Amino acid sequence: MRKSAFKDNILRLIRNEIQYELDRSPPKQSPTKYESFTIDDRPGEQWIRLKRKFRENEEIKVEATMFDGAVPIPKSGVPGIKEDMLLHITLIINISKGDGDVLEILCSAWPDSIEITKLFIRRSNKTSLKAYDGPEFKELDDELQDTLYDFLEARGINDEMAIFLHEYIRNKGKTEFR
Repeated sequence: MRKSAFKDNILRLIRNEIQYELDRSPPKQSPTKYESFTIDDRPGEQWIRLKRKFRENEEIKVEATMFDGAVPIPKSGVPGIKEDMLLHITLIINISKGDGDVLEILCSAWPDSIEITKLFIRRSNKTSLKAYDGPEFKELDDELQDTLYDFLEARGINDEMAIFLHEYIRNKGKTEFR
């Protein structure tokens, strides 16, 4: 009997918290496009997918997780609160041209920036994944790093996308409360 009362109380508290969040900041209608990307979002899934064509033969697919990590940041000026959290989203970007190999770029999307973390080349038949065997991305020549960021920027994958994805994911969490 006590276990059931405890369970009922926890469920009531969770429902109240969800209702409070929905009342305080109701979810908005989720967009189906971002810039030239179409958005494929399936309720209940932990990923959203953005797709677009670039030039004549380039296919770009961006898969974004729900928030999958956070790092503490100092918070100044608020008594009693020593730190806040900087939320993280993982992006897997696949860029392909026709039937050739696929360039796969793993990125961290922070609230206002995108950071490249790894590069892979994958065969178009998806049977093998070869990690880039060179130096770590952060150890590459600064000019090469800048060129890779420019490459993504030209394809619409930039800091503005990071801002959009953080807002979209936050809203997705709210719409799926129901």
